[in-house]
Amino acid sequence: MPPAVRFGVNYTPSQGWFHHWLDFDLDSVRADLDAIAALGLDHIRVFPLWPYFQPNRALIRPRAVEQLVALADAAAERGLDTAVDGLQGHLSSFDFLPAWTRTWHRRNLFTDPDVTAGQAAYLRTLAAALADRPRFLGMTVGNEINQFAAGPHPDPDPVTADEAGRWLTRMLDACAEGAPGRLHLHASYDAAWYQDDQPFTPAHSARLGAVTAVHSWVFNGTAQRHGRTSVPAEHHAAYLVELAKAWADDPHRPVWLQEVGAPAPLVPAEHAAAFAEATIGNALDCPDLWGITWWCSHDVSRTLADFPELEYSLGLFTGERRPKDIARVLADAARGSHRAPAARRTALVVPAAPDRRSRCAPGGDVFDAYFRLVADGARPATVLDTRADDQDHLAARGITDVVTPDQVLPVPQGGTRS
Repeated sequence: MPPAVRFGVNYTPSQGWFHHWLDFDLDSVRADLDAIAALGLDHIRVFPLWPYFQPNRALIRPRAVEQLVALADAAAERGLDTAVDGLQGHLSSFDFLPAWTRTWHRRNLFTDPDVTAGQAAYLRTLAAALADRPRFLGMTVGNEINQFAAGPHPDPDPVTADEAGRWLTRMLDACAEGAPGRLHLHASYDAAWYQDDQPFTPAHSARLGAVTAVHSWVFNGTAQRHGRTSVPAEHHAAYLVELAKAWADDPHRPVWLQEVGAPAPLVPAEHAAAFAEATIGNALDCPDLWGITWWCSHDVSRTLADFPELEYSLGLFTGERRPKDIARVLADAARGSHRAPAARRTALVVPAAPDRRSRCAPGGDVFDAYFRLVADGARPATVLDTRADDQDHLAARGITDVVTPDQVLPVPQGGTRS
């Protein structure tokens, strides 16, 4: 029997958002975790803010590390496993980078030897502090760290794909040195899958670390183009899970849907529960799904300024810890029984070349072909064009039929598709 799919939530503290590390209140954290545990979820993902924990390259604050461990212990007391992101990095439109990497000390986050040594020490320290906690899942290198590497970030840290791969390997090694045998991984936002010039590639996501992480947000053009109840919007998370498998060397490498949420106004509050139910149900139809971790636990307080409007209302709970309808959807999913999905027999060919990734993005022919197949009742997988004739690889994944986008989509009037 395959392992059961995990259900969890990205923990956003009800009091102070992630700034709560500055005024850490364990009683408030415990009350938040009580609400999460009451839903029947089995894990949380937590976010120490990097400049709060390592304000100087040579100073990793012991008290901050103790507070992180206390949070993990409180979660364990409530039956919750804890996954920890390290280099935050970037959250909810704000960057959190320590002063020793910016302005007068401006150094590249991915290639400067002093910076990377400091990052590795930080990740190793957090992992080691949690290594003996039985309900510690492991480290994620950082939250969507690839957003610093290219546009549209306003001040990117340039890096090549080879340099990005070496950086990720070093950071993952540091996590493993601190906590051997745990589930260590890295996480990119969807530019890794969709943006031609993004140096963090699908191959990095699918081949480095213990599992592949995908973050699904339909505000990336999917909901704008197709609407909240469309096949592409309700199946976008499942699409990313399946797209990720094309680049994996292991035919059954697990994929973690590590972030997915219902962003207003594209998904209005009164429709969030229905969107969540459809999204979760479709993701559960993907073989080799490790887990689903919803974004997020608690709403951002309206007393905090300058967040994008959608960020204030993504929680399963209000800031007063009252569950919303969407919380009940997660609770039902966590407590339900789920049959292991069958293999997906039909695979859509996707380009292996990193500079053709935009074909997989909203508006691209791979994206459109995939969802035409879904709308027609198929359960498509994906396969790289370089593996489309590899019968051993196809057989290992249970694939019996391979189709190209041109075979799925009509040829544009007046010419052939490039």
